[in-house]
Amino acid sequence: MAFHLQCLFLFVMTTFLTNPSHAQLTPDFYNEVCHQALPIIKSVVKNAISRERRMGASLLRLHFHDCFVNGCDGSVLLDDTPNFIGEKTAFPNMGSIRGLEVIDEIKAAVDKACKRPVVSCADILAIAARDSVSILGGSRYWFNVLLGRRDARTASKDAANSNLPAPFLTFSQLLSNFQSHGLDLKDLVALSGAHTIGFAHCSTFQSRIYNDTNIAPKFASALQGMCPKSGGDNNLVALDHATPTRFDTSYYKALLSKRGLLHSDQELFKGDGSESDALVQLYSKNPFAFARDFKASMIKMGNMKPLTGNFGEIRMNCRKVN
Repeated sequence: MAFHLQCLFLFVMTTFLTNPSHAQLTPDFYNEVCHQALPIIKSVVKNAISRERRMGASLLRLHFHDCFVNGCDGSVLLDDTPNFIGEKTAFPNMGSIRGLEVIDEIKAAVDKACKRPVVSCADILAIAARDSVSILGGSRYWFNVLLGRRDARTASKDAANSNLPAPFLTFSQLLSNFQSHGLDLKDLVALSGAHTIGFAHCSTFQSRIYNDTNIAPKFASALQGMCPKSGGDNNLVALDHATPTRFDTSYYKALLSKRGLLHSDQELFKGDGSESDALVQLYSKNPFAFARDFKASMIKMGNMKPLTGNFGEIRMNCRKVN
């Protein structure tokens, strides 16, 4: 009996040590080591958004693009080194990753307050994303972020290119991408609601406004005036034209009238009575249901393959390994 218990203990420990994603993140991780950390992060984020409302969307996007590439480990922040090409120059990130200087500002502020580097860059991304949403959307979008992530010592441009969902994907491709990360259909529809804030370059939806059929003609025509068939690739258009700097449910209302900006946005609602359609309709008229499901999906996404315990490190500079 003792032998079997010993074998079971070794199996459990081996599984835990070889798969750090089984480690538990907790909302009170910094309460003892540096209780000032979270208020300081919120203060810096609030100031950054007051300087530029668009920054909230940029900080939220950083967390998404971090988590979808080998888990929420701060790898998106790493600059290229002689040993690896980082994620910043991957196609989905190149020229569109923003807010890096705000993350640097947060890191400097929390390290100074904590008198040493105890807050990981990965956790900073998660907290800044949550604070951005609650600042732009109100208290109903506030939630306890699970914390305790550590930072990766490497990054991968190839992984970013293959793992981040592209704006031209079909519904089945989007769902497959999310499922490959342990997320489901509800997560896909709820997390896509992040597009209620922020902007997109014309190059990401040019094909849609000239070729798609599931788009409102007047909406397509208006967009064509801002995004010509050739040139203007870097022109910016709000993802949610109604309330581009307020986190709300107008994104879903736009989908109901075929006014989703990206092809991948409109794929969530086709009017065929699918489960995805039902969720879009629910969120469009029930902000409390959207807030509930968005927060649950954010927590779920934030728990994707975190480095904890002795894995990874706490970076002194979010742009490079120690």
